[in-house]
Amino acid sequence: MPNYTYLIIGGGMTADAAAQGIREGDPAGTIGLISAEPHPPYNRPPLSKGLWKGEPEESIWRKTAATGAELHLARRALGIDVAAHTVTDDRGTVYGFRKLLLATGGTLRRLPLTSDQIIYFRTLDDYRRLRPLAQQNLRFAVIGGGFIGSEIAAALRMQGRDVVMLVPEDGLGARIFPGDLSRFLVDYYRQKGVEMRMGEGMASMDMRAGNCVVRTTRSQEVAAQVVVAGLGILPAVELAEQAGLRVDDGIVVDRFCRTSHADVYAAGDVANFHNPSLGSRIRVEHEDNANTMGRLAGQNMAGKPDSYDHLPFFYSDLFELGYEAVGDTDARLETVADWKEPYREGVVYYLKESRVRGVLLWNTWGQVDAARALIAERGPLTARDLKGRLPQ
Repeated sequence: MPNYTYLIIGGGMTADAAAQGIREGDPAGTIGLISAEPHPPYNRPPLSKGLWKGEPEESIWRKTAATGAELHLARRALGIDVAAHTVTDDRGTVYGFRKLLLATGGTLRRLPLTSDQIIYFRTLDDYRRLRPLAQQNLRFAVIGGGFIGSEIAAALRMQGRDVVMLVPEDGLGARIFPGDLSRFLVDYYRQKGVEMRMGEGMASMDMRAGNCVVRTTRSQEVAAQVVVAGLGILPAVELAEQAGLRVDDGIVVDRFCRTSHADVYAAGDVANFHNPSLGSRIRVEHEDNANTMGRLAGQNMAGKPDSYDHLPFFYSDLFELGYEAVGDTDARLETVADWKEPYREGVVYYLKESRVRGVLLWNTWGQVDAARALIAERGPLTARDLKGRLPQ
């Protein structure tokens, strides 16, 4: 039975960051990593961003091997015995640990049908499958108008492909952007040549003469050769539940990234943590959180305790437009827009009870730290107070 000082379940950015953090605190302890993917850890955002703009695939690889971690790839952890400090995988191998990190990320939301013509875009293998198809004169149907759907539709269109988007909401990024900005993006994508089918989801699909024929929730039909689904993820909490750990929209952790068991930690997409600036528990599915929380969790496991007080930011590229955002960017909150040029450059503030809870920096750069400081202010703040507040 392989025994490790530190065992990590998960093979993404959080897992790699944790291995790096462990090494900063303990240069000698052994590290094991169990990952369902066949590849060592890599950066995920370029799969829907930079790689489509010419960045080489070699640039995505992280340097996990430099930590000395032993990688157990293409394996799934099936059970945790917290009393015995062991993990069992799908090949029957049992691993011992002193400290365990759950960096299990999320599982894809899937459509209620099965087809080889659907690509659920999340992994390197998904990218490697889609990229050569994007070099062919095919028609692509993209399901979903969130982060992945919007980025992939833009990426495919920039390759000159014929793209149709089926979006259940009335606008792009409707859960995050104010209604007017969300609707602007629909027109913007149309101007870029993307066929936008708003208020329409995918109800069923069948094959006819080599085409995927999608029947929408409005009883319309859309034909394409390839369907790409970007429907988001659900936190992968099954192992935590089996182990008897506390779960509530993710794995609940304290300020040191510890779960309800003192020797088990969690970080990244799957972790539900308290953020002091917001005064509430949050779960964040973005790169900054994966890297920052993963590293700190590793350091804490290795005996260098520090509190995770970081408020993560996220970002996206949509053709020539781009943004960074931090905090609670929920479109249901009160929003105040301060445009330098409407919908092209400016700042959107999200308010609750006269406090700024989130900031959207639309084609506005270098202001994330200032936005964090604003969110930490106790207020009260009014729309007038926020005009011209950022950038400073």
